[in-house]
Amino acid sequence: MTNRTLRAAVITLLLGAALPAVAQPGADGPPINWRETERGVLAHHVQLTSVAQFIKAGESYFSPDDSMIVFQAVETPPPGEAAAEFYGMYVGDVVRDDDGRVSALDNIRRISPEGSANTCGWFHPTDPNIVIFGTTVGPPTESAPPGYQRSTGRYRWMFPPEMRIVQVHLDAADGTEASLETLVKADAYLAECSLSRDGRHLLYCSLERGGGDILVRDLTTGISRTIVPNEGYDGGPFFSPDGKRICYRSDRRGNHLLQLFVADLRFDETGAIVGIEREYQLTDNENVNWCPFWLPSGRHLVYGTSEVGHSNYEVFLIDADPGNLPGSSGSIKYGAGLRRVTNASGADVLPALSSDGRTMVWTSQRGDSHTSQLWVADFVLDPDAAPDLSAYDPSSHRTSDGSSKGTAPGTSPHTSGSGGGDHR
Repeated sequence: MTNRTLRAAVITLLLGAALPAVAQPGADGPPINWRETERGVLAHHVQLTSVAQFIKAGESYFSPDDSMIVFQAVETPPPGEAAAEFYGMYVGDVVRDDDGRVSALDNIRRISPEGSANTCGWFHPTDPNIVIFGTTVGPPTESAPPGYQRSTGRYRWMFPPEMRIVQVHLDAADGTEASLETLVKADAYLAECSLSRDGRHLLYCSLERGGGDILVRDLTTGISRTIVPNEGYDGGPFFSPDGKRICYRSDRRGNHLLQLFVADLRFDETGAIVGIEREYQLTDNENVNWCPFWLPSGRHLVYGTSEVGHSNYEVFLIDADPGNLPGSSGSIKYGAGLRRVTNASGADVLPALSSDGRTMVWTSQRGDSHTSQLWVADFVLDPDAAPDLSAYDPSSHRTSDGSSKGTAPGTSPHTSGSGGGDHR
């Protein structure tokens, strides 16, 4: 796939926090009572952003000490003024209630230049004062901005060649170009970045060869290596909690149906990452499976998927257990244990966990405005426990009191599940 073809391709829900329009709750039946359908999985839901400040917001991640959240958003403009075309990068301080739960975001500040396009923020793992992200710095030259395409009913993402990866020190972040330090730059889209737990290796996606490849850059030597060069678009990578594996998604079949992968990393005698040892395919289906994120145990992933329909993406959980971690049974489990996490009207995607795994932050359209906004909730699902079906009537796909619809919490809508336990 050429760079030009990839940029022009319409890829449903691939990278951005903006999501395609979905049917409003009640259009095809009563609204889903998500507090009931998500019982036993998520609890104490809180909406962190709203249209009072942002037209849309998403792709959010906690700082290593869980005191801040980085996210991308488009601010709600004053009356009579036009909204910005592209996402800005923002950081907010986490506010907690008397029980220690996340209750709000405070002191939200923009850290990217006005007019620039930005994506994929990430905190430095050992210095939470540093944030990295992809930015064009100035207005991108790509002529067509990202957004929902009414003619096709799909979401179009842009891949501006000016997109580079930068870092900023929050104590000096003032939203200017001068406050940014470039980590890696090329004449092609570079983004989807994260760091190893020691901060030595930068993991990112590059379109330098025309498709999407995953590269790693040793920040101590400045050497970049391509470690996932497969055909098609491979991206969205994250290091596992122990730093020995990565997760990512791929459309290497060229059909825009993304699948999830995990790979074992290969290191040289200096500790530098030089490639991958083995790749495991977790999903192999007719769905769009994307934005995988590790649970702190390193034995499971949460991700967004069209498993229950392309008009309403939901968050699911899947096994990614190498068999040798604390809590492992000794058996390798990749692609098994499919469990549903969210169950609401409107899309739910881009999940991420706090460092202790007790809180999930994600992008959801379940609010009254039905726009993409940030939500948090207690993550109470035990990934290793059997699903609780005590209040669920599988014959009707409704809870026993008839109050809502959808699959039971912590279960898959299909008995076989995506991936089916294949180790590929």
